[in-house]
Amino acid sequence: MQAGDLEPPEPQAVSAPLTKAAIFLMVHVDAGAEQTAKDLLADLAGLQRAVGFREAGAGLTCVAGISSAAWDRIYGGPRPAELHELPVFAGEKHTSVVTADADLLFHLRADRLDLCFELESLIMDRLRGSVRVLDEVQGFRYFDARDVLGFVDGTENPTGNGVDQAVLVDDDEPFNRGSYVVVQKYLHDMRAWNALTTEQQELVIGRRKLSDVELSDEDKPANSHIALNVITDDEGNELDILRDNMPFGRPGHDEFGTYFIGYTKSPAVIEKMLENMFVGAPPGNYDRILDFSTPHTGALFYVPTADFLEDPPDAPPEPEPPAAATPAGTSLGIGSLRRSTRS
Repeated sequence: MQAGDLEPPEPQAVSAPLTKAAIFLMVHVDAGAEQTAKDLLADLAGLQRAVGFREAGAGLTCVAGISSAAWDRIYGGPRPAELHELPVFAGEKHTSVVTADADLLFHLRADRLDLCFELESLIMDRLRGSVRVLDEVQGFRYFDARDVLGFVDGTENPTGNGVDQAVLVDDDEPFNRGSYVVVQKYLHDMRAWNALTTEQQELVIGRRKLSDVELSDEDKPANSHIALNVITDDEGNELDILRDNMPFGRPGHDEFGTYFIGYTKSPAVIEKMLENMFVGAPPGNYDRILDFSTPHTGALFYVPTADFLEDPPDAPPEPEPPAAATPAGTSLGIGSLRRSTRS
């Protein structure tokens, strides 16, 4: 780097290693509380350090995302080019869900749940009375990175330099090195799932359950989860996203779920996956996993750089209303005011 060159903005910890625990918190910011939310986001890194320093080896991180509806209210000014509300994907049998009023996402990760819990408590201490909690999920690592359906999750995540290439925006100055993130909470019908044989489950997913080896093209059904989630560009290159999905559940309430969270440089990639899953590719050839897994939330957020959160640009001033025109040759005395009140 040449002398005088500026350091590139520091991304949030989007590509942090997979952890043993996570909390997903989604909130709506009350009208009039935008400055409270903005101040909390600016202080988020400091709160994370205050908690994480107590157990530096546990890898505590917190990624914050802002929705399309919240961006103008909290920051104003220019917008990330691809920030919009997540569309609803409606197929012949299954329809995706969009969580109304989702403004902020907090994705907390660590190898100890107590650290995530402590940081979430500090966040909510700052936001309580200013936000409405829409969804809160505590996730956990399940054996060797499996979901509660019994399959390894996240096998095709990019590695090395491929991570930044998949998740960091690079064509939208001044929002480069930020990311987009899509979240969905799925609940599984475990009775129906467990009624399948292992071989039938493998055909739904497109992988071997024990070895995690992908089925051959000859054996993999066109409506398997793997087949419908491979997205390529016009040149045939596969487009990656970074998944950090986590199982969650309450067996006493018959609740078994997967929290999907996917980071990407362009939400169009994940939206194409969701279109394939719910509508089908071709239409009608929907993802068979949806016969056992039902979405309950869904939202899209932009993840600014850490630099942006800590020191956001000033919002442009509100335009002043145009001054009322004064007819030439008249005064602003009492007489003229009286005339105006009768008109």
